[in-house]
Amino acid sequence: MQQASLYTPTVSRPVYILGLSFSYHDSGVALLKDGEVVFAAQEERYTRKKQDDRLPVSAVAHALQFANITIEDISAVGFYEKPLLKFFDRLLPTYIKVWPRGLLSFLHAMQDWMHQKLWIPQNIRKELKYTGPISYVQHHESHAASAYFLSGFPDATIVTVDGVGEWATTTIGKGNGTEMELKKEIHFPHSLGLLYSAITYYLGFRVNSAEYKVMGLAPYGKPAYMDQMRKLIDVKEDGSFALTMDYFDYEYGLKMTGKKMEELFGHPRRTPESSLEQFHKDVARSLQEITEEVMMKIVTQAKKICPSRYLCLAGGVALNCVANGKILRSGLFEDIFIQPASGDAGGALGVALCLWHRMFHGRRREKMEHAFLGNAYTNENIRAFLDAEKLPYEHLDDAALIDTVSSLLEGENVIGWFQGRMEFGPRSLGNRSIIADARNKENWQKVNLKIKFRESFRPFAPTVLEEKAHEWFDLQTESPYMLLVADTLPAKRQEIPAVTHVDGSARIQTIRRNQNPRYYDLIKCFEGKTGCPVIINTSFNVRGEPIVESPKDALHCFLHTYMDYLVLGNIILSKKKMPPERMQETEAYLKQFSLD
Repeated sequence: MQQASLYTPTVSRPVYILGLSFSYHDSGVALLKDGEVVFAAQEERYTRKKQDDRLPVSAVAHALQFANITIEDISAVGFYEKPLLKFFDRLLPTYIKVWPRGLLSFLHAMQDWMHQKLWIPQNIRKELKYTGPISYVQHHESHAASAYFLSGFPDATIVTVDGVGEWATTTIGKGNGTEMELKKEIHFPHSLGLLYSAITYYLGFRVNSAEYKVMGLAPYGKPAYMDQMRKLIDVKEDGSFALTMDYFDYEYGLKMTGKKMEELFGHPRRTPESSLEQFHKDVARSLQEITEEVMMKIVTQAKKICPSRYLCLAGGVALNCVANGKILRSGLFEDIFIQPASGDAGGALGVALCLWHRMFHGRRREKMEHAFLGNAYTNENIRAFLDAEKLPYEHLDDAALIDTVSSLLEGENVIGWFQGRMEFGPRSLGNRSIIADARNKENWQKVNLKIKFRESFRPFAPTVLEEKAHEWFDLQTESPYMLLVADTLPAKRQEIPAVTHVDGSARIQTIRRNQNPRYYDLIKCFEGKTGCPVIINTSFNVRGEPIVESPKDALHCFLHTYMDYLVLGNIILSKKKMPPERMQETEAYLKQFSLD
C-alpha cells in the first residue's frame, strides 16, 4: 500500500467509521472518530443471546447514542470479511470436491447464505438505514489490523491464527508505520483453530464457545496422546502444517469429527455434561502441547520472514493464553501485543482501522491501553432503576466505597462489581466482574459451583497491581487483558490458592491506575489491609449467559446466585437485605441460557 498524504480532519466534519462483524458468531461493532476508537461492543451483551451472530443492530444503536450522532454522520461502513469470496472461492469448490458426502451440509449452507450472508450489504442498508459506502476487508486482514494498528509499535511481525476466514486459517505479515501486508498464508481445510475446535467437540464441549475449557482442563492431564496428535496434524519446522482430513468431518458434514477420530483415540466421543475421566484430561493436555509447539514454530518462522523486535497476535487462537505465555518467555520478541478481542468480534475493530488508513490515509493512533469501550451507567441511572425495583441499598462516596468493599472482600464474600464502561472482548477486566479474596481456597469452589454454576476444574484469573506482579508471579511485563499465563512464584502459591491452577500457573491480569482508577484503588486498599495485592476476577455472568451489560442484568445475576454483595457504581446491595420473594425462580433464570 502506497503512503499517501495524511488525512487532516476538519472541525466541522469529523470522520466516523463503523466496523461490523456478524453472520458467523460473536457479532460486534466498533466506532472510530478520526481514527480514535470511541466505542466497541458485542451484540450478545444487549440481546442476552450468547455469541449472537446477527447483524449488531442493538450494538450499533448504542454506539451512535454514545457518540451522540446518527447514522447520517457515518462516513464509511466496513465489513470484516469478503462474503462472496468466501462462498464462491472456498465453500462452493469445497462442497464440489467432497460431493456427494457434503450434500446435507451444502443444503444447510445454501439456505443460510441465500437468506443472510449473500445479502449482507442489503441487510446493512435496510436494518441500519445507511446509504453511504460499504467496504470489505479480508477476514485475516481485519484480525491483523485490530492488533497491529493498536499496538503502539512502530513496526511489527504479525501473526493471525483462527478457524478459517475466506480461505486463510493462519497468516504471517508485517506492519510498518501505517502500512500492513500479509505475506504468507495457510489455507483451509488445514487449520490449527479447527483442530482445537474438533478436539473440543470430541471431548464433549461446545465448538466456538468452550475451547477455553479444554485449555483449563489440560493441566490436569499428561501429554499421553502426542502420537495420535501427530497423526492428526503434520507439522514442519517452518511452522507450516497439514491436517490428515480422514479424521475430520467439517469439510462435508454438520459435525467436527466421527468414527475415525474415535478409533484413533480408542474411546467414543464424550457425551456432553457426562463425567470427565483421566482420558479426557490427557487428550486436552496433548492438544494443548501440540498447539504450543505449532504456535512457537509459526512465530519463529514469522520473525524470519517479517523481522521485527515486536510481535502482534490476533485471531481466536491468540486467546490461548498458555501458548502466548510460552511465546513471551521464549525471548524471541522484545514485546508482544495481543488484541484483547482477538475473536470475530474484534474483526469489527480491524476493518474500521483498515478503512481509516486506506480510505482516509489517517495517522497512527496511540497504543490501546484498555478495553473499556462499551456502555456506562451513572449513579443517577442506577438509583432510579433500584428505586423502581423497590430494593434497599446504600449509597457511599468514593472513599467510603473503596474502604467498605475492600473490607468486605476479606474472607468468603463474593461480590458483583459493576463500574464504568463495559469491556470489549471475552474477558471481564474490572468493570463487569465478580471478585473475591484470592487467599481463600474455598472461594474457588464457591464461585465455580454456587455463583457461576460451572465445572469445578475451571481456574480463576487473578488481578494484581502491575507494580507488584513480579513479586507474586514469574512475569516481567504487563498483562492488562488476561492473555498471558505465567507461574505463581513457589513461595506465593499457598498465599493465593484460589487463583493458582493445579500446575502452579495463573492467567494474569495486571492493572495500573491510569487504566482503571477505581478498580486499582480497590485492590490497593485491599493490599493495605491484608498485605496481598491480588484478588480473584471472573466474568460477571452465570454459565451460558453473556457478561452483564446493564444494572438490570447485574441485579438478576446477583439475586439468582449465591453472591453476597452487589456494587453498582457507588451503590451497595447486600443479599441479606433482599426481599425473599425476589430471590425465587432461580431455576427459571438459569434456563434462559444455553450451556456453553
